[in-house]
Amino acid sequence: MLIDTHAHLDEQAFDVDRDEVIARARGAGVERILTIGITAATSRAAVELAETHEDVFAVVGIQPNYVSQVQPDDWAAVEELAAHPRVVGIGETGLDRYWDYAPIELQQEYFDRHLELSRDIGKPFIVHCREAEADVVAQLQRSHAEGEGPLNGVMHSFCGGADVAAACVEMGLHISFAGMLTYKRNADLRAVASTVPRDRLLVETDSPYLAPVPLRGKRNEPANVMHTAKCLAEQVGVSFEDLARQTSDNARRLFSLP
Repeated sequence: MLIDTHAHLDEQAFDVDRDEVIARARGAGVERILTIGITAATSRAAVELAETHEDVFAVVGIQPNYVSQVQPDDWAAVEELAAHPRVVGIGETGLDRYWDYAPIELQQEYFDRHLELSRDIGKPFIVHCREAEADVVAQLQRSHAEGEGPLNGVMHSFCGGADVAAACVEMGLHISFAGMLTYKRNADLRAVASTVPRDRLLVETDSPYLAPVPLRGKRNEPANVMHTAKCLAEQVGVSFEDLARQTSDNARRLFSLP
């Protein structure tokens, strides 16, 4: 059994067959799906999906590319949703220097808000990082220094170097790999994956985006997480069954999943 730790089931791409997508995931051995909010509105949608599907759980937050669009009551809504029993994490948060949708200072402010909320309620955070690895690591290190004990979170859809992965693992974070791990050109990323301790590994789809080989270019969905898991198993040097068991155990422990 596998756990897809990052999907966006509320996306319009799933409007035509959302229930079937969830059923296909179940049929493919995906026992849990985490559906992730990127705005206050999509966070509400994530919670609604988690309320109506027993194998779906929600993560709520405001993704860095959307922080400049936040309305006055949005953050209060996220804080309220975060207490919902079907919400297992905070995010996705983080920093993005690839797109120029929000000032980096505002992204950093909301990153800190998410980290503080995560600490306050004891639910892990999910980090989005795109071309901002040094900034993300520095901000996480500040948070780590200010808090007590290891950080409780995950670097989602990881595509950084071995040094970044090692720094994040040292602070207590998990590392999650998506379909990019399977792309032919990403040999360096596969090499990085082999350096991550097995008890910190997670797998995800980030669906409907980042479909893995052999489905690249198509709409992605949670059932496809098996392709990334098989690729990761090869890099780690274990069987697919052992990798599935390990990553699922890691996800259940991190997100307190039943």
